[in-house]
Amino acid sequence: MHIDEQHIAEPGLVVLDVTGADEDTVRAVMDALQQQWATSGITPVWRTPGEAGVKARLYANVHRHPDTTN
Repeated sequence: MHIDEQHIAEPGLVVLDVTGADEDTVRAVMDALQQQWATSGITPVWRTPGEAGVKARLYANVHRHPDTTN
């Protein structure tokens, strides 16, 4: 997967790749992260053939709480 430069164009913006044993675990992590920071939310989960676990990617602004509107 390619990381678009706009997703990390300024301090506080991050791209997080999450890998877990199952979809429920990965979704729980994404939910916990969106409670803490402004994120892209619960994103699709996928499996890569030949690799263990499931994966997801989300984008976050670690300087902004999810309740911030601006």
